[in-house]
Amino acid sequence: MTDPVQLIRPRRHGDARGWFMEVYNERTFAEAGIACRFVQDNHSLSVPAFTLRGLHFQTPPHAQDKLVRCLRGRIFDVAVDLRAGSPTYGRWVGAELSAENGHQLFVPVGFAHGFVTLEPDTEVAYKCSDLYAPECDGGIAWDSCGIDWPLPAGTTPELSAKDAAQPALAAFDSPFFYDGRPLAPLS
Repeated sequence: MTDPVQLIRPRRHGDARGWFMEVYNERTFAEAGIACRFVQDNHSLSVPAFTLRGLHFQTPPHAQDKLVRCLRGRIFDVAVDLRAGSPTYGRWVGAELSAENGHQLFVPVGFAHGFVTLEPDTEVAYKCSDLYAPECDGGIAWDSCGIDWPLPAGTTPELSAKDAAQPALAAFDSPFFYDGRPLAPLS
């Protein structure tokens, strides 16, 4: 059994022309304990630096695993444990993803996901294991989980109206349940 949230570091093969990397291989991911089928790809552009998107999830029966990567710029990507009964309920893990480092974050069902851009004109792409279902769309307030967002002192992030109105974690009644996989720090 693997940790539920995983930092993926794809290997880059470079030469004088640049580099190539395999960002997803079903067999390789299954061998690493990530056995889900991705059915939708999303792509976002955030123009101003310090745009914050999240914390989002979809509830059952359309809950989503996500595989997140940054195509241009840099983000601080976060997953928050929302699994009822989990000893790490409400705790978060985060990692910097960038076009330069090529890292990806796997965020499984039962975790809220969000990120803040660290540079202007940042593009993010992510795979989802279920289609978008508006009736299952959910979120929690970005500032209700004690996340150490890397924002300059005095900076308020750019938020959508929807994200600014999300309820606090303390008011959230989770439809997700702990499956025995501990949340571990990302290395």
